[in-house]
Amino acid sequence: MNNLVLRRLRYALNLRETTMAEIFKLADHKMSPSEITHLLKRDTEAGFVECSASQMSLFLDGLIIKLRGVREGAPAPAKDATINNNLILKKIRIALELREEDLLEIMLLADFKFSKSELSAFFRKPGSRQYKPCGDQMLRNFLMGLCQKKRPSDKEEK
Repeated sequence: MNNLVLRRLRYALNLRETTMAEIFKLADHKMSPSEITHLLKRDTEAGFVECSASQMSLFLDGLIIKLRGVREGAPAPAKDATINNNLILKKIRIALELREEDLLEIMLLADFKFSKSELSAFFRKPGSRQYKPCGDQMLRNFLMGLCQKKRPSDKEEK
């Protein structure tokens, strides 16, 4: 799933491998453009390398730094961080400065209807009664909607 997230973010934000390497560097993680090319391949392609949870977390932390700047007093990105779909969604939301309305609009673009309360459950702490784990299908639909919002096709513009 992490490789899919990287591919979709790369497409939605129109990022090149060199830019992605710079994003990793912002999180104090060195990756060459050729290493990133292997992460962007599909699992059926030769040279595919699985994106680890820590690499995904560092990329998203670097993306936040690139798009929003370094937050005062923020801890350095953790090299061995674990990540789940809820954290991926949260970090993308922070990096792109998305409000609830923006998230709901993105989900509608992917033909996936959601209420504000259902959406807010993804951003609660795991111990909370209202916490809801973000499933793979939900994250996939969000990423598809994000691609449609950021890079609409010619057919949609007419």
